[in-house]
Amino acid sequence: MKNIYYYYVVASVIVVVSLVLSLHINTNYNVPTIGADLLVTNGTIYTSNSSLAFADSMAIRDGRILRIGNYSFVKEVSGHGTKELNLEGKIVVPGFIDSHVHLLVGGLQMVRVELRGVNTKDAFIKKIKERVKNLKEGSWLLGGGWNNDLWGGELPSASWIDEVTPHHPVWLSRMDGHMGLANSLALKIAGVSNSMQDPVGGTISRNADGEATGLMIDSAMKVIISCIPEVSVEERRQALERASRYALTKGVTTVVDVGRYFPGAPVEHSWEDFSDVYKWADLSGKMMIRICLFFPMPTWSQVFDTVQTTGRKLSQWLYIGGVKAFADGSLGSNSALFHEPYADEPWNTGLQVTDMESLSNMTAQSDKSGLQVSIHAIGDKANDLILNMYHSVASINGKRDRRFRIEHAQHLAPGSAAKFGELGIVASVQPDHLLDDADSAVKKIGLERMQKGSYLFQTLLASNALVAFGSDWPVADIDPLNSIKTAVKRIPPGWDKAWNSAECMKLTDALNAHTISAARACFLDEDIGSLSVGKMADFVILTTQSWDDFMTQGTTSVAATYVGGVQAYP
Repeated sequence: MKNIYYYYVVASVIVVVSLVLSLHINTNYNVPTIGADLLVTNGTIYTSNSSLAFADSMAIRDGRILRIGNYSFVKEVSGHGTKELNLEGKIVVPGFIDSHVHLLVGGLQMVRVELRGVNTKDAFIKKIKERVKNLKEGSWLLGGGWNNDLWGGELPSASWIDEVTPHHPVWLSRMDGHMGLANSLALKIAGVSNSMQDPVGGTISRNADGEATGLMIDSAMKVIISCIPEVSVEERRQALERASRYALTKGVTTVVDVGRYFPGAPVEHSWEDFSDVYKWADLSGKMMIRICLFFPMPTWSQVFDTVQTTGRKLSQWLYIGGVKAFADGSLGSNSALFHEPYADEPWNTGLQVTDMESLSNMTAQSDKSGLQVSIHAIGDKANDLILNMYHSVASINGKRDRRFRIEHAQHLAPGSAAKFGELGIVASVQPDHLLDDADSAVKKIGLERMQKGSYLFQTLLASNALVAFGSDWPVADIDPLNSIKTAVKRIPPGWDKAWNSAECMKLTDALNAHTISAARACFLDEDIGSLSVGKMADFVILTTQSWDDFMTQGTTSVAATYVGGVQAYP
């Protein structure tokens, strides 16, 4: 009897200890420890988590990662109904985060005139002529993506297309979104005359006789765009679906959407998109990728009020990031702001598209309200202005985890890269812009300046800056795999060597820039960015088993994309 009692006590102690350990494990991981929905096994999983860089298996339950490690450890949480996905040795990476897109613009552009890659004047005109044939007389012809550098640098003019578009107003944006071409009918509708003054922060291009050529730069674009009929709610909803599906084919599971906003654009567009498109899609269960929204900085108080009411996280799909503004234009449009003049326009140093006093005041108010601030700066002077302003605002408003962002940070003066790390500024950069700018940068700022100060990814990393990768789609394609290869190799089309090889990044650093660093850059690193226990199970299966193949141009692609543990592509 005594022995039975003894064994009873021992068994009871074991049960109690087991329960305590179970509760302890559950508390630490904040997820159940049994009954995974899915086991992902037999692969090479890069986690973007420095504490466990690689694994061969992971377990998923309720859309989050339950365990990750070796197969025997992960297999322990297999239960009744658990499915298993055998990777057959393929490489898996966290779902890519694109840190800078114009999502609806990209979705709309997919069904408009696509001029990307057009490399002759004749081909340009032919594209327009073909699309006009099917348009109702009087309706606008819209499109974009042209790059005059591809046909030698000559800028297009209304005279190129007037003959083939006599009954259709036309607006065609340059690939960088900071310049557009209108035909003569569009200029007439917009009331553009020889006496019209350039708007603040913009330029109306004119010929030697003072007549408008049809090119509108930066805030001058609003003159034309304000006359274009607004895109319907249904068209914008379709654009979101179209863009989201496309992003998934590239392995992108989260985007930072900086909206339809450009210098001088109507700020209300962002709020209409927020309510009519994004919130609608979220509430109706139609979201396919996670979206973090940035709003025009002039509406900072409205953003603050919204965050106070709803919080930053509206759902697992939709987040409010912060506010965005512009300091300058773009290199391709000769409107990026530099300390020294353009080599091909010695009278021009670029455009400061927002008054600095106004920008500084809005930044200080936004930051004091707890909002994340993001500012577009491409030229070296624009970057210096924003770095100095951020330092001043932080000094006045006091210490906190603010993660100020500079979008693009393409061209930096000597010593400026170090300030990103010193001040804790996020460098939100787009590697594939390097491919588009390589040849034109020589003409615009000269070889010495572009070698010393352009696209300093490795220098920024070495300064302890947080470097986040994006595409700026539709300015460049959404393609993280290509973006990573560009950052590692830095070889533009037609070049036989790297553009400043000292700035080439390591593969793991480039992967992190499109995953965990991109998540940290928008305060989403607790939920996404790495394949870690408790985080969302967003991951990408690649077509290769070899890291060498991964870095070989054109041989690696996305085999499948999973969002929350559910296959979203194909």
